[in-house]
Amino acid sequence: MEKHILITNDDGIESGFLRTLARTLQEKFRISIAAPASEQSWIGRAVSRTGTISVEEHKDFDCQAWTIGGTPTDCVNIALGNLMDELPDAVVSGINIGYNTSTPLIYSSGTVAGAIEGAFWGLPAFAISQQVPDEIFFQVADARGLLPDPYQAILEANARHATDLVERILHRPKPAASDTGRGVIQPNRDAIVHNFNYPIRPEQPYKTVLTVPVPLREMSFYKKDENGDYSFHFQHGTPLPCDQKTDREAIDEGLVSHSILNFSALGRELNH
Repeated sequence: MEKHILITNDDGIESGFLRTLARTLQEKFRISIAAPASEQSWIGRAVSRTGTISVEEHKDFDCQAWTIGGTPTDCVNIALGNLMDELPDAVVSGINIGYNTSTPLIYSSGTVAGAIEGAFWGLPAFAISQQVPDEIFFQVADARGLLPDPYQAILEANARHATDLVERILHRPKPAASDTGRGVIQPNRDAIVHNFNYPIRPEQPYKTVLTVPVPLREMSFYKKDENGDYSFHFQHGTPLPCDQKTDREAIDEGLVSHSILNFSALGRELNH
C-alpha cells in the first residue's frame, strides 16, 4: 500500500522550498500538507494556547492541503488530531530556507518543531533544511524561496535525494521491542527526528554522513539601533571542539548531514 506523508514547514505554505519537496515526495508517496499561513521561523515548539486558529483548504495543490493560521506545531497537531481520517505513515517538515544545524538552531527551529510534533505522536519524523548563501539569504526568504540560477536546480536535486532517504528509512524493517527492566519499550514510540541538512553545493555523487549537532558558544542575536531599541541580528556563534563529525562540518565539506535527534532520551544518561 502506498505510504502517506504529512508535510509541514515554518516558512509558510507559499514557500517554493515546500512546493519543491511536495512535488518530489508525491512521485513516491501519497501526500497531505498542513502548513502555516505565514512565516513562523525561529518560533521553536510554540503552541497557540490563547485565541483561535483558522484552518482553510488550500486549493493550489493537487493533494489534500490546509493553510493553518498557527505555528508548525499547531499545524501538525491540528492535522493529526482533527483533519485527517487516519494517521499518516510519517511527518516530513521542510524544506527549510537555511540550515538547521547546532543545538541552538535546532531548538529554535519551527521546521524541526513540526517534525518533533509528529514524533511525539509515535510517527517517523523528518526535518529537511537547505543551506543558503549568506549574501542572498534575505533575498530568498523575502521572495518565499525563489532561488536564482543555478541554486534552484540544486534545490530540486536535493529534494529528490531527500525523498530517496525518507523512502529508504520508512522501508527499513522495524526493530523488535526491547525490555529494559522497566517495561517494554516500543522503538517506534521514541520521539526521534531525522534531521537532514543539505549544503549549498553537494559533493557528487551525494554522500550522506551521520553527524551530531555542532556545540556552539552562543552570541547575541540582537543589535541596538539609534533609538536604543534592539532588533534581531543573527550571528553564527563560535564552534566548540567536538570529537565526532558535526552537522556544520559535514555541510561545509559538501556532504549531506544526517543527525538523529532522540528527544525521548533527554536526561536519561544523567539519571542512570
